[in-house]
Amino acid sequence: MLIGELAERTGTSERLLRHYERAGLLRPERLPNGYRTYADSDAATVRRIRALLAAGLPTRVIRQVLPCTTGAAAVLPCPGVLDALRHQLRELEQRSAELAAAREVLRETIAGAESRDADADQRRTVSQQPDI
Repeated sequence: MLIGELAERTGTSERLLRHYERAGLLRPERLPNGYRTYADSDAATVRRIRALLAAGLPTRVIRQVLPCTTGAAAVLPCPGVLDALRHQLRELEQRSAELAAAREVLRETIAGAESRDADADQRRTVSQQPDI
C-alpha cells in the first residue's frame, strides 16, 4: 500500500509516517519511481508506535523496543529492553515529581496573591466608609 492509504488506515498523517521512517521506526520498500510502499503489517506497527509515544517513550527508545513487541502490543523481554523501559519510567517519575513541586509553588503563589488582594479590598472598603 502507498503512504496515503497507510495514513488513512492508521489515522496518522503522511508527514508523521515519513518522520517515523527517518527515525528508523518504519522501513517501507521503495518502488522504481521512488514511491514508498508499505506492508499490511505496517498498519499495526504504526499503531504500536503511537501507543508507545502516548506512553511517553521517545523514538530512540521505541526503536529499541519495537522489534520486541507483539501483535497484541505486548513487549517481550528482549535484551536491554526492560532496562530501557525502567530508565524511561524513572525519568517520567522524576518529571512528575518536579511538576508536582512546581504545581504546589504555583498554588501557594496564587493563594498568597488572593489573600493580599482580599486584604486590600477590605482596607479599601473600610477606608471608603463614612465616619459617623
